[in-house]
Amino acid sequence: MTKIRLWAMAAVAALASIMLATPVAADDVAATARSVVRVVTIAIVDQEVVGFGHGSGIAVGPNRIVTNAHVVELAQQYPDNVVIGVVPSEGSKSYQARVVAIDAKRDLALLEITGARIPPATLYSGPLDDSIGLVSLGYPGNVDVASAQSAADYIKPLAPVRSEGSLSATRSVSGVNVLLHTASISRGNSGGPVIDHCGRVLGVNSAITRGEEGDANFAFAISEPELAAFLRQAKQPFAGVSNPCMSLEARMSADQAADRAASETAAAAKRDAASESAQARAQATEQAQLDAERAGQNVMAIAALLLVLGALAVGGGGLLYAKGKQREAVWAAAGGGVLMLAAVIIFVLRPGDRPTAAAGYDVPTAGSTPATAAERPLGKMVCTFVPDRSRVTVSNGSAVNLDWGQDGCMNDRTQYADDSGKWVRVLVPGDEQTVSVLEFDPATRTYVDYRYFLSATQMDAARKLRAQIPLKQCSADAQARAQLGTQQQSIRAALPPNYNEKLVYSCAPAD
Repeated sequence: MTKIRLWAMAAVAALASIMLATPVAADDVAATARSVVRVVTIAIVDQEVVGFGHGSGIAVGPNRIVTNAHVVELAQQYPDNVVIGVVPSEGSKSYQARVVAIDAKRDLALLEITGARIPPATLYSGPLDDSIGLVSLGYPGNVDVASAQSAADYIKPLAPVRSEGSLSATRSVSGVNVLLHTASISRGNSGGPVIDHCGRVLGVNSAITRGEEGDANFAFAISEPELAAFLRQAKQPFAGVSNPCMSLEARMSADQAADRAASETAAAAKRDAASESAQARAQATEQAQLDAERAGQNVMAIAALLLVLGALAVGGGGLLYAKGKQREAVWAAAGGGVLMLAAVIIFVLRPGDRPTAAAGYDVPTAGSTPATAAERPLGKMVCTFVPDRSRVTVSNGSAVNLDWGQDGCMNDRTQYADDSGKWVRVLVPGDEQTVSVLEFDPATRTYVDYRYFLSATQMDAARKLRAQIPLKQCSADAQARAQLGTQQQSIRAALPPNYNEKLVYSCAPAD
C-alpha cells in the first residue's frame, strides 16, 4: 500500500497523464461528462505520505470545480503539505488545484485550476417530478480498485462511470436539503454530479447508506438549491436553466409536424400574396383598358371635328372663289386642307384598345426572372426565441439581432452557403467545445441554431477541417459561395448524427 501511495505522490507532483483514446459519444449525458473531473489529494509530512484520497468533481466554470468538502479535507488538516490534483475526463494533462471556498455544513468546496478550460456544466433549477430518471457521473473507488494497474491510473484522463437510477425523495439532513436517489455510487463518487437525461446538474453526490441484512442502498446528493446558494456566496458565476427536459426523439417527432405546418402556412401565404397581386393587376389592367378606350374615342372625336371643320373651310373657299375673292379662297382652302390632313394623321396614329402596361405594374418580357427571396437582402431583423419549436438543454434562448444582406451575407461579415433555398453556416469556435450549424430560411424568416457538444478529440478534428475553408468573409463570387457549401459538408459529415440542442428563432424587421 505504501508503494502505491508513493507512486501516486510522484504522479500527482509531476502532473503526468495519458491521452484519451476514445472520443465521447454525442449525447446529453456524454456532453456533461466532459465537465466531470477526478479530484486527487495527497498529504506529505517529512517526506512521507500521511494521507491519500480521491473523489469526483464537476466544472461550473472553465477553471472552477465543485466537489465535496470531505474530498479535500486533507487540505484543511495539512494546508502546507497537501497537493490537490484535478484530472479532466479527456485530454492529456492533469492540473494542480487550490481551494477557493469551502462549506463544511453543505459539504461543498470550490477549487480553482490554471492552464485549462473545461466545458462547464449547467444547473437545473426547475421542479423535480417524483421518480424522475437521473444519472450519476463520477469515479467510483471500487471500479478503480478492480481496473487500476498502478497509481498512475488514478491520474489518467478517463470518461467518468455512469450509473442510472431515479429520484426517491428529498430530505433535510442537518438543515441541508438533499436528494435521495437509487443510482449506484461508491466511495470516489463523492463530489460528482447527479444529472437528468438532458445533462443538467440536479445535485452533488455526498454519501451513501449501508444496506444491512438485505436492506436497499440509497445515495444522498446535495440538492441544486444548496449548490446554487454555495456558488452565489462564493461569488462564482454559473449557468442555470429551468425548462423541462425534452427527449431528442420527442423533439424530432414534433419537428416533422411543425415543419409541415410551417411549409403549408408559407405556401398558403405565398398563394394568397400571388392571388392578391394577380387580382390587383387584373383590376389595374381593366382600368387601363377603359382609360385607353376613352382616350381612343376622344381622339376619334377630335379627328372627326377637324375633318368637319376642314370640309367647311374647303367649302367656304369654293364660295369665296365663286364671288371672285381668289386670295381669300386660297387661304380658306389651304386651311381646310391642313385641318383635314391633321384629322387623317390623328385618326391613323390613334392609340390602340390594348394598354401597354397597367398603372404601377411592369409588363413582363421574355427571359426576365424576378429576384428570389433567397437572393434579396432583408435588412436588420430581431429574431425571437421560439421555445415550442426548440430543444433546449443548457442554453438560455436569448433574442438574436441580425442583418441579412444580399446573397447570404450575414451582418456584413459572415458568408452563408445556399442549400436549396436556405442559407447555412457552420461555426467552429476556437475557445469552446461546441459546433453550431446555423440555418436561415428567408421564405419563412426562421433562424435555427443546431448545437453539437463535442469531445476534445472531435473538436480538434472539426477545427482542422474548418482551417481548410479559405472563405472567411462575405463574397459576391457565386463560385466561392458554392465551394463554401461543399467544404462545409465535410464538417457536417464529421459531426454526430444527432444534435444536442436546437434553438429556433422567428425573425421580424427591426424597428
